[in-house]
Amino acid sequence: MAGAPRIEHLVTSGTFSLDGGTWDVDNNVWIIGDDDEVVVIDAAHDSDAVLAAVGDRRLSAIVCTHAHDDHVRAAPDVALAAGAPILLHPDDQVLWKMAHPGRRPDRPLADGDVLTVAGLVLRVLHTPGHAPGAVCLYAPDLGALFSGDTLFAGGPGATGRSYSDFGTIIGSIGDRLLTLPGETVVHTGHGETTTVEAEAPHLEEWAARGW
Repeated sequence: MAGAPRIEHLVTSGTFSLDGGTWDVDNNVWIIGDDDEVVVIDAAHDSDAVLAAVGDRRLSAIVCTHAHDDHVRAAPDVALAAGAPILLHPDDQVLWKMAHPGRRPDRPLADGDVLTVAGLVLRVLHTPGHAPGAVCLYAPDLGALFSGDTLFAGGPGATGRSYSDFGTIIGSIGDRLLTLPGETVVHTGHGETTTVEAEAPHLEEWAARGW
């Protein structure tokens, strides 16, 4: 028996570097699947920790919500060790090349793509703003959204650095994420989990405040 499909959570620590600055960060790594097969969302910082969490299960894909270096640092090493493909939206190639100039992602992600793992459906939602190729993954059977750095508990992802845009991220959140069922649990790229219902009332406030 493969056990019930489920969401597993790992936190890894390292740095994020862009535009000449470097910051210490803790990242959420999400693992979706059952006892036989899993998908990893954002192989961040520590390949050994990610591989240990996967264990002896088949890793069917490493899905990158975007290509900021903190989210993809460990992806090539995990892919090599597990024989799994790296999936990334092509609009984030410019950021990917900063982190891994000698290694390309294996497959493109596109809005509307459907990934499957352990009988679960993961729907790809292209949500640019924090990064041009940012995506979120919606798992309707789990009532879950994996939002990367597009939506956090309390506000949108940062847009103060290169290749980001505030108006674009507000549009992505309003059009693509806050239209999901209110009870959808939002599993973020950093920090605490939230829900669509908790964040939806604040969109106009964020837009007016400019963050």
